[in-house]
Amino acid sequence: MTALTSLPHSDVPLTPATLHGRVDAVRGTVVDVIFEGSLPPLAAMLRCQLDTDEIAAVVHSHLDSSRVRTIAIESTRGLKRGSVVTSDGAPLTVPVGDELLGRVIDVRGRVLDDGPSLDDLPRASVHRKPPGPSERRPAGELYPTGIKVIDLFCPFTYGGRAAVFGGAGVGKTIVLTEFIHNAIELLSGVTVFAGIGERSREGLELWEEMQRRGVLDRTAMVFGQMKEPPGARFLVGLSALTVAEYFRDEKKKDVLFVVDNLYRHVQAGMEVSGLLGRMPSRVGYQPTLAADIAAIEERITATQNGGMVSVQAIYVPADDYSDPAITHAFWHIDSAMVLSRDVAAEGLYPAVDPLASSSKALDPATVGERHYAAAQEARRVLGRYEELRDIISMLGVDELSAEDRTLVGRARRLRNFMTQPFFVTETFTGMSGRNVPIEQTIAGVEAILDGRADTLAEDAVFMIGSLDEVLP
Repeated sequence: MTALTSLPHSDVPLTPATLHGRVDAVRGTVVDVIFEGSLPPLAAMLRCQLDTDEIAAVVHSHLDSSRVRTIAIESTRGLKRGSVVTSDGAPLTVPVGDELLGRVIDVRGRVLDDGPSLDDLPRASVHRKPPGPSERRPAGELYPTGIKVIDLFCPFTYGGRAAVFGGAGVGKTIVLTEFIHNAIELLSGVTVFAGIGERSREGLELWEEMQRRGVLDRTAMVFGQMKEPPGARFLVGLSALTVAEYFRDEKKKDVLFVVDNLYRHVQAGMEVSGLLGRMPSRVGYQPTLAADIAAIEERITATQNGGMVSVQAIYVPADDYSDPAITHAFWHIDSAMVLSRDVAAEGLYPAVDPLASSSKALDPATVGERHYAAAQEARRVLGRYEELRDIISMLGVDELSAEDRTLVGRARRLRNFMTQPFFVTETFTGMSGRNVPIEQTIAGVEAILDGRADTLAEDAVFMIGSLDEVLP
């Protein structure tokens, strides 16, 4: 294996001398280690020896002058007191290089796809400081997704952080996979996927989808699956981000960084915090919640070396958007796409709530006056429709004024027009996917709002691409 290397901004200094110790206590995945002489620095990786294997652990704290407390990133089954522990003082590292494209690895860089080993690649520390203000590149022009409701109400930008918020079963992963499918065809660089707490089935389906679409050779995938200890799930996002930073900073490429699911990073941090005996904070979350989220989010940015677009799925527990983890995540997000269970219950997919979704890019200076005016008028019409729904359910639409009846018809057509068949669901729906340019989306919305689609049946605009498909 080549010597360990570290990309710029490494937080943890490397110590060349090998340190020796022994296991003092094992409590789940928390392992206390006694060292002879010097102690390894915080965040250093330790190797705890088993009969024929080793268990990796990361130093969390120094208990006294001879003991450290560590978090194992692998199962501690078989580990016992007195087991030999070694450390060279180096932090946890992950392999980096073009050879990662088309491959699937875990938090330590071990292959998960039965391909050749990556042990000969240079390695980089997973712990790095965020780029400084002078190195960052501000969010740039619009990043078209081809998904109408995103491009209209919560547009993405180059260099920005976008997130898909939603509860269980409302379609976060499907939207994320469709975005990858549409975006990778336009992307001149590479995609790095971070699977945090992923189910094995989800990982396999994504790998097969990337292979079927012919884009696997431009994709690196890093997984910390549900069965992994919390230490591994907590660090896998940082490992994937290190790979993404390598392609951005060393190869000068544009990177699409996809995370599914950021909330599982928070959950893993909560488990680690509980194992360490910390007093929980609000709603049982770890007291370091804000710092844990910021440790990932602040590193996701475009720099003078290369661009980075990030799209993240974020689970909303019990559909509660006031949950501390969700409010902390919102602070870092530039474009927030909110999926609604009520919208999904009506059979409207993607189940986006346009009134709750937002984007810093939805500004005339960024999207242009025409796009901004169309989005604002669409929100006004949909907002008025929501106000009238209770009246309609009790008295019927015929009791409304002529003006409101016209508005309701346009709002319903607009909601149906915002649905869209996805490429990644063609097998299940039997409908061919659509990739709709932003100009066609805006033109269709304007036609509906102006009344040019009033003669169309409401279901005629359901699950189509551009409005030209149905306009006479």
